[in-house]
Formats: sequence, structure tokens, C-alpha cells
Amino acid sequence: MIQIHKCHAFGCDEHIHPRFLMCAKHWAMVPKRSQTKVLKTYRKGQEIDKNPSNEYLFAAKEAIQAVQIKEAHG
Repeated sequence: MIQIHKCHAFGCDEHIHPRFLMCAKHWAMVPKRSQTKVLKTYRKGQEIDKNPSNEYLFAAKEAIQAVQIKEAHG
């Protein structure tokens, strides 16, 4: 069963698959270096057992902040 999961970009209500951090629009705003960090630290199934690594959480936070900065500065 797929859970309802929303994009982690601030203010975005786009429903996405739980294995994704963001919707396509916001993911495209994440710098490639940050995208790579998120993808390298993702562990298959972490969205099911709700136990992501600290490295993934740090990378995700960095990506979310990058989008927030880009949206704030147009």
C-alpha cells in the first residue's frame, strides 16, 4: 500500500511516491551536488521502515534549504 506523501519543499502540497524527497519541479531546483548526496545516501526501503540514516537526513535538509533559498530569491 502506498502512503500519501507530500513534497518536502516548503509550502508544496504535491503528492509524490514516498521514496521521493520532492516533486519533479522542486527536485529540478536542487543543485546537482545536493541531488547526488541525497541519492547516494538513500537506502531502499527507508520510506517503509522510517529509519533513514543521519547522512540521508543531512543531505535531505541541505536539498530542502537549497530550494527554499532559490524560491526566496526568485
